[in-house]
Amino acid sequence: MPHVLVVGAGPAGATLAFLLARRGVDVTLIERQRDFAREFRGEVLLPSGVDAVQQMGLGAAIEAVPHARPDSLAVFLNRRAVVSIALDASLFGDVGPVAVSQPALLEAIVTEAARLPAFHFERGVTVRDLVRDGERVAGVRVATPEGERALRADLVIGADGRASVVRKRGGLASREEAPPMDIVWCKLPALPGLRGARGYIGRGHLLIAYHTHGDQLQVAWAILKGTFGELRRRGIVEWIEVMAAHVSDDLAAHLRAHAHAVAHPFLLDAVSDRVLSWSLPGALVIGDAAHTMSPVGGQGLNVALRDAVVAANHLVPVLASGADPAAIDAAARRIEFERVPEIVAVQRAQAAPPRIVLARAFWGEPLRRAFALLFRSGLANRYVAAQARLFTYGVSPVRLAV
Repeated sequence: MPHVLVVGAGPAGATLAFLLARRGVDVTLIERQRDFAREFRGEVLLPSGVDAVQQMGLGAAIEAVPHARPDSLAVFLNRRAVVSIALDASLFGDVGPVAVSQPALLEAIVTEAARLPAFHFERGVTVRDLVRDGERVAGVRVATPEGERALRADLVIGADGRASVVRKRGGLASREEAPPMDIVWCKLPALPGLRGARGYIGRGHLLIAYHTHGDQLQVAWAILKGTFGELRRRGIVEWIEVMAAHVSDDLAAHLRAHAHAVAHPFLLDAVSDRVLSWSLPGALVIGDAAHTMSPVGGQGLNVALRDAVVAANHLVPVLASGADPAAIDAAARRIEFERVPEIVAVQRAQAAPPRIVLARAFWGEPLRRAFALLFRSGLANRYVAAQARLFTYGVSPVRLAV
């Protein structure tokens, strides 16, 4: 049976390795970290992501790990509520959004995969370079605590994130857009009475807060790119004061009361890019390695899971039938062909909101007020529904066929 190396045990890599192994494909999953006990940026599974996990037969993993289901969404402009929506079965049916502990979910996935004879998992292994036979990728060179060695494979799949070694060493050029923002990401104790999500817009600020697993409040505060240095010098207590000035009274009081309990604050450098080609002979990239998504709309985790489903659909038949090199490369191109339209559509939809929401030019506030009036009047309903459906369900259905 052909051998596949999957680099990176994030959502795309872990689930694709599981799917391949479940169909008898010999697969080794490589992860540079020893465990998953670190802060993850994306933890909200939207209906498209939940559906992908359920199709993989891993739905029980969501229920088994720490999670929370948001029950509402409220949007505020200049501290006043302009939109309030119940996130219930009337919107999503049986498959609604879930805020899940990504470290626990990944651990559950690799634990399930470890039951399969075709699955092998190596932790604490760092990929340094690609191994080549002529023009074809034939494996990777890795560094381990025991020293360096080469691992060979019929196909190398890079699911190693935005700083992908497979992408870099494979020479896969990318097209990049720089969203005009970065995200300060932190957790606090839960806000009493809030079991949903809120978005606060106004005067060049955007703050998202939602109830998440572990009875905590996840806060994502969008700031203009390049301004973090000043914030870092001012310290967390002053960050909280700036945040509090732009949110409703109850959240402002909560932020101030828990300023010293902020957990794991860090800066997310917002990037949006996609490689011009997802593959080269013998190698394929998926997930963030192929397309780093802006934080807008919480898309990264969900499109990565859909990548894994599509990749399995195309790779399993080819690998199971003998892994002819030309057939593998053709399958990789089909994966890209199927996934690119959704990635392009989502990235385009992600691009506009930050430029409007964070604008501090003279026209920014009047434009935001105009949008608020459209929302209140219902005139923007069709546009909002279309954008919400794109972010929530993707461009078209993705179905696991293997």
